[in-house]
Amino acid sequence: MNIDLSGKKALVTGGSGGLGRTMVRRLAECGADVAVHYHRDSKSAEQLVSELRAMGRSAEAFPADVTSMESVFEMRDKMAASFGMPDILISNAVIQYDRKHLLEQDIKDYYSQFESCVMQMVYLAKAFIPHMREQHYGRIAVINTECSIAAEPDFSAYVAAKRGLDGIVRVLVKEVGADNITINQIAPGWTITDKERESGVFPAEEYCSTIPLGHRGTDEDIANMAAFLVSDLAAFTTGAFIPVAGGRVMTGI
Repeated sequence: MNIDLSGKKALVTGGSGGLGRTMVRRLAECGADVAVHYHRDSKSAEQLVSELRAMGRSAEAFPADVTSMESVFEMRDKMAASFGMPDILISNAVIQYDRKHLLEQDIKDYYSQFESCVMQMVYLAKAFIPHMREQHYGRIAVINTECSIAAEPDFSAYVAAKRGLDGIVRVLVKEVGADNITINQIAPGWTITDKERESGVFPAEEYCSTIPLGHRGTDEDIANMAAFLVSDLAAFTTGAFIPVAGGRVMTGI
């Protein structure tokens, strides 16, 4: 049994980043044509597009500020004109910031996290779900985090935003299910990406001691789950919140 995304078009936000590029590659390996969203790093995005085209896939890079509805809609219009509208959407982009104790955390960080998590999903839904409704088909995967469950110190802005994202997704699942659109969330743990592979350093003994499987996951683990959830192998799975964290966190029943 293989994951076959042939004939599908996908959009991955934050597609040129560490986790994003691995998901982009995995979708392409499964047969999808992929639009790579980026914010500022056009070089990385274009390099990835060249890689996908060498695989025989249609690919294009699109810039957008996911915290701006106008910018997201502009990206949609450019995609419709030159690449096509996506059947598959992966919401992955997030603003990075310095995490501190709540009492020391800058107030602006709470707003930036809300805008890049909750409002990104709202803007993406408004931009791309109407097309999915028209064709009575859509597959959406949303990158959440194990932190939404663990709620550990120094993560207050991130946790608040990602839990807000969870609320948006849960409502949206019920609003678009009749249109044959599935939406599922992936909650990665602290994931190894190319950045750490290039440095050769994986400092995480204390963290790994809290993982039942005893080691950190990789971007490949997340990409595999994403590819499955946006495939028709998961056609009757929607509204799921799936930790990919080695058992470090578990959802309730």
